[in-house]
Amino acid sequence: MTDLRDQLPPLSDIIARYDLGAKKSLGQHFLFDQNLTDRIARAAGDLNNVSVIEIGPGPGGLTRSLLAADPLKLYAIERDRRCIEALGELNQVFLGKLIIVSADALKTDISTLGVPPRRIVANLPYNISTALLINWLQQLKHIDQMTLMFQKEVVERIVAAPSTKAYGRLSVITQWLCKTNLEFNVDKRAFTPPPKIMSSVLTLRPRSEPLFPTRFDAMEKVTATAFGQRRKMLRSSLKSLDVDIEALGIDPTARAENLTIEEFCLLAKATEERS
Repeated sequence: MTDLRDQLPPLSDIIARYDLGAKKSLGQHFLFDQNLTDRIARAAGDLNNVSVIEIGPGPGGLTRSLLAADPLKLYAIERDRRCIEALGELNQVFLGKLIIVSADALKTDISTLGVPPRRIVANLPYNISTALLINWLQQLKHIDQMTLMFQKEVVERIVAAPSTKAYGRLSVITQWLCKTNLEFNVDKRAFTPPPKIMSSVLTLRPRSEPLFPTRFDAMEKVTATAFGQRRKMLRSSLKSLDVDIEALGIDPTARAENLTIEEFCLLAKATEERS
């Protein structure tokens, strides 16, 4: 089968032509290894008839791999004007497949991009990766799946189990709403410029229903309050919420990191009823 990427100039030529040095202010770390970007695209599954959304494509290394997977459309959200111009060259080969969206990903309504099913596949800008994830967790009804690269320590927090050091707000809220699967780790030397730590690729599949019923805003409030003082017992850290912890069957001398997701949902549900 013909690989349309063979008609494209090397990424190194694109970078030189458009002066695409990575910008620290935008959290940019570019991937040039096609074997690696192809592996990320494969981790996202069969992309035929899927609207794929990429964040911060930069010079287009992963973008090329995603286009080669023949999605319905690829929506590339990019703020860097230099990169937007460079990405435009891809449409000369992948006719009409790439839609370049000049926007702030944090302010983008996913439902406005393409048609379902939608999958987000991205090497995320490190400085906003957690904020992006929290944003998307509130838009899950529009998202079929997410295959994302984070700093390895962020992935460890997302998948952490109760009573471990990494367990926190991100663990609770993400696992409450999604099934998680660690795909593989990526050495820092794979990037230009290399970040200070390792990265990991993680796939998140939205659950058909949250693990336990409660509102997102209530869950955010309870986890923020509890983990904001994680070394304190719940009777102290959650005092401001005025919830009868014992009546819920939760040990008031426990700490936030010891609670299960179900117990956080019980607390969140109790705050809902008081508001």
